[in-house]
Order: sequence, then C-alpha cells, then structure tokens
Amino acid sequence: MRYTPAVLQALQGSFVHLKTPRVSAPAAQRDPAVIAKVSEMLSTIERQGFDAVLRYAAELDRWTSRDVELEPEIIASSGSRLPSDLREAIELGSQRTRDFAAQQRSALTDFETELAPGLFAGARYIPVKRVGAYLPAGRFPLTASAFMTVGVAKTAGVPTVIACTPPQPDGSANDAVLYAAHLSGVDRVFVLGGVQALAAMAFGLLGDLPVDMLVGAGNAYVAEAKRQLFGTVAIDLLAGPSEVAVIADETADAALVAADLLGQAEHGPNSPAALITTSESLGREVIAEIDRQLSTLATADIAGAAWRDYGSVTIANNREIAATLMDDLAPEHLEVHTSDDDWYHDRLSNYGSIFLGPWSTVAYSDKGMAGTNHVLPTAGGAKHSAGLSVSRFLKPLTYQRISPEATHLLAPAVRTISDSEGMAAHSATAAMRLQRLREPASVDR
Repeated sequence: MRYTPAVLQALQGSFVHLKTPRVSAPAAQRDPAVIAKVSEMLSTIERQGFDAVLRYAAELDRWTSRDVELEPEIIASSGSRLPSDLREAIELGSQRTRDFAAQQRSALTDFETELAPGLFAGARYIPVKRVGAYLPAGRFPLTASAFMTVGVAKTAGVPTVIACTPPQPDGSANDAVLYAAHLSGVDRVFVLGGVQALAAMAFGLLGDLPVDMLVGAGNAYVAEAKRQLFGTVAIDLLAGPSEVAVIADETADAALVAADLLGQAEHGPNSPAALITTSESLGREVIAEIDRQLSTLATADIAGAAWRDYGSVTIANNREIAATLMDDLAPEHLEVHTSDDDWYHDRLSNYGSIFLGPWSTVAYSDKGMAGTNHVLPTAGGAKHSAGLSVSRFLKPLTYQRISPEATHLLAPAVRTISDSEGMAAHSATAAMRLQRLREPASVDR
C-alpha cells in the first residue's frame, strides 16, 4: 500500500508526511525463492499424486497418516468442544454473513429481454459446481474464514464445497475453525495445510473430482500456489499482507484511530497501516497514542514491527486532497472518522470495504459480525477489483433465442462485417439463414 509517484508529483505542496514507512513496500508475495519452491511442489504433486501430498504433509506439518479426511462426526461435534460463549459468537457470525450473502444473491436475478422483434437475449446466474476452501489455522486461526468462503459459496448455491485446514501442533484440526465450517455448510474437511492442500484440491487428489475454484487466505506460499494454479482453476483473488487505512479530521478520537491501525497491523509484521488526516495535531496525537498502546499490547512484537516498518501518517491540506491520496492508496480496509463521513463515502471509490464512523471498526468485519466479506483486494487491487462475494461463485451465463422474423435484422449486418474481415464461413452462416427465409418450407427446419 503506497502512493504512486505521479499522484505525489501532481499533489506536491498540498500534503506533508509526519511518518513514512521505513520499508518502501510490504515484502512481495512474488519472492523468487517462494515462486521456485511452490513451482517445484506443484509440479511434483501433479506428477506423483497423493503420495507427494503426504510426503509434503509429513515434512512440513508432521502429519504421518494416509487418512487426511475428518469424519463427519468429528466435524459436527466440534462445537461441543468449545466454550459456550465462543460457540455462540461463531453461530452469530456464521448466520450474519450468510444473511448478507443471501441479500446479495437476491439482487442478482435472471432476466430475458427482447432487444428487437424476435431477438431475445438473457442471462442466468448458475453457480460453479465445486469449490475448495483453504481455512488458515496458524498462529492466529482465522475462525471467520469459513463464513466468508464456505458459507458464501453455499449461499450462492454451490453444490459441493470442500475445505482443507492445517493440523495444529497436536495433530488435530482447530475446533473453532471446524465448527465455523460446519455451520457454513461444508461438505468435507481435510487436515492438510499449505501448497499441498491447494494442489490436492485443484488436481482432484482427495477422492473426488478437481474443484473448479479455490478460495481463502493464507501465507505467501498459499498465495503463490493460487497464482500458479489460476487457469487450472478459478481463484477468489490474490491477497497480500492485510492493510488498513484511516481518513480522519480534527473531530476523530486519537485513541480509537490508533487502536484500529494496530488492530490490522497485528495480522503480521509486514501489514501496512496508514493514516491520512486534515489535522496535524490529530496526526501527532495518533502517533503518540500508538506508542502508548504498544507498551501494553500482547502482540506488540507483531503490530509494533508492522507500524515501525510500514506505518505512515500524512497531513493533507484539505479533504479533497485527503480523498485523492486515499483513492491512490486503494486500501483493503478503509475507515472514515470525520465530521462528514457521507461526503467521503460519496467521493471515495478505491477500497476493499469501507467502515464509516468511529463505531465501525474493521475487527467487526474481520470476525464475521458485520456480515460483509473480509476476503478483499490488497496492494492497490481495489483500483480494479472488489472483494469476494456471492457473485464470485456465480456464472452469469448468457443466451440468445432468434426467430425467423428477426433474421433480416441480424444477417445482413453480420454478412457485411464478416465479408469486410475476410471471414467467409461467418458470412455463410448468415447467408444460409437469409436463403432459408426465401424458402418458406424450410424456415422451421
């Protein structure tokens, strides 16, 4: 997450930096060593099949059994092994995320229109058949990941959704992740992590057909595996380190802004956090408040490193400059803490998801309580792409139905264009139908 030189040049003199990142950009997902290792693993698994998957599972996750699938009873009973308050919170997040996805689905309707007499065209929204979801469970198990991937896919109508999740140090799957997947409607769950999990799903090595689409977050190796598997399967998006940006004015609460910046910096030591403000005094307060909060934060080793290396504070001369700078950053998560949040909401267009007002922290979405999806574009991807939603699992398949009466509206123009291009066969398809119109007995053949 960084400004583009052209924008900085164009706005020169209308902003100042109170804090700049020590590192120019987050560690690239396209690390040559990561690329080479993932390529080697995928090639080996494609050639050698499930045996290679098991070798990598043993080497990387110390998984030594050939049986990687969890029994349905283990999945279904996972909630009973959780504290009641955690179980209830997972149930709430699962339902809220699926409710929002259902609202999105209801807005995507099949249609047919008559573009001209006898020329009918339409579209039908058809779900993909098989989805593979990767459910991270490393240092910070992302419990809500299943809501966003499995649950939304099921709400879209995907018939089969399988999931892979890495084993915990004791060899078991994380029960909170399992329960979230169970509530989300998962069909099968496998205890597999990393590249080998994605390869097994994409190549159809788990006792069923290959999946059509891979979704879910992961580390640099998981992201690179998705990149290299794209084309063999569809993917949701290529997400890098989690990002947050806040746009604020003099009315903002410095402590809340600082807490929310650190809340996303906690994802990893290379997670960018940016503040753009029209108030220099607020910017300085936030910097001081971050230092104060880090002194007692249990994850200060992660969030502090991220803020030190990738944190930034920029003072804009006015709100128009602030908005222009923020649209240039195009952050994954964007919070707005101002006296006129609606102005920014109307003006801004480049972000993964926006959180309006001081009561709307990113954490509510991260944990599935806000209903919206937390699988979002990073590294400027919000300039051209949106986050994962129910629409991503649907194919808007178009169709045409042409009557004999409409043929004279289409065929002559198609012949003209085809002849100009030298595409004789295309021209012939139109010419033959015109000829059929002149042969009444042949019209309906």
